[in-house]
Amino acid sequence: MSAGTWRDKARRVRALMVKETRQVIRDPSSIAIGVVLPMILILLFGYGLSLDVKNVPVAVVVEDPGPAARELVAGFQLSPYFHAQITHAMQPAEKLMLERSVDAIVRIPADFERRVNSGSAEVQVLLHGGDANRARIIQGYVQGAIQAWNARQAAEGKTMTGAGGSVTVQQRLWFNDANESRYFLVPGLIVLVMTLIGALLTAMVMAREWERGTLESLFVTPVRSDEILLGKTLPYFLLGLIGLALCIVAAKYLFHVPLRGTLPVLLGASTLYVLVALGIGLLISSAVKNQMVASQLAMLATFMPALMLSGFLFDLRSMPAPIRLITYVLPARYYVTLLQTIFLAGNVWRVIVPNMLVLAGMAALLGLGSRAATRKRLD
Repeated sequence: MSAGTWRDKARRVRALMVKETRQVIRDPSSIAIGVVLPMILILLFGYGLSLDVKNVPVAVVVEDPGPAARELVAGFQLSPYFHAQITHAMQPAEKLMLERSVDAIVRIPADFERRVNSGSAEVQVLLHGGDANRARIIQGYVQGAIQAWNARQAAEGKTMTGAGGSVTVQQRLWFNDANESRYFLVPGLIVLVMTLIGALLTAMVMAREWERGTLESLFVTPVRSDEILLGKTLPYFLLGLIGLALCIVAAKYLFHVPLRGTLPVLLGASTLYVLVALGIGLLISSAVKNQMVASQLAMLATFMPALMLSGFLFDLRSMPAPIRLITYVLPARYYVTLLQTIFLAGNVWRVIVPNMLVLAGMAALLGLGSRAATRKRLD
């Protein structure tokens, strides 16, 4: 190939590069996807995702006011790994555990001081077994705090059994006696499945009509925007309910996850979440005319946050405060809490009612937003 041919080839390639560069500069979405989005994702997930367990909320039930018990309590209060709430009876502590306000209960019995002096003291530890892995980590932290107390007592010559330790731990897992990780994972997987079914399917509904040019034919008909949205949403809503039924059957009979709540409450909470997921997909679909862009936006707006920032895989309380604030606008956060509560703890209304009300409000706002976005295009 001659030098002139190489120069012509380079000139054409350079011209195409200039043209595409100008196109990228004129297209804000390309810059957003190529530059802004990676920065948002790396900052959001980099700061938000953590496998560390810190500031574990525990209820310390102090039934013995003696000095040995006070010193043991101080070990929990001063530890950076615990956020201790002191009670003097089991009933309020159990209530906190049911509401998932604490992840563990440490009970110091009424005869603790006497049994420490005889070398046979025991401390009862109740762990929330919804997340089996987190429960194991918390168990190690609690045992470490008690062993540190044992070592201090032995060093000061206050125990009869010396370095071997004068306090033993009686532990029990609540809501997951078998310590099965699938009890925690399967409800979270239902959230992911329903998110995909709801958001991804409807995200391309209106965009597909724009691409095919069939939506314009509806402009000259008496059909109203809300009727269009309703007609396009109902089939996917019924499809979502079928998928939900299959997920519940699989969770119950294939994975043997206990359903301690009632089925109507589970169906009600799930129906609200399906409506929210459909609303997100429909809002994206109403605002975007391209199916590929709509599907990508749906994945970024629903599936990724549901996987990473809903509390399904990573504990929200271990995240920095700014990231935790962001999770409050994610519907998957509330659905994860609902499913884990209904499946493992039962109908705990102080948890169920607030989360269902939030999902209902989100469904209403998304429906109004989709209607407004569609009306603008039809007017």
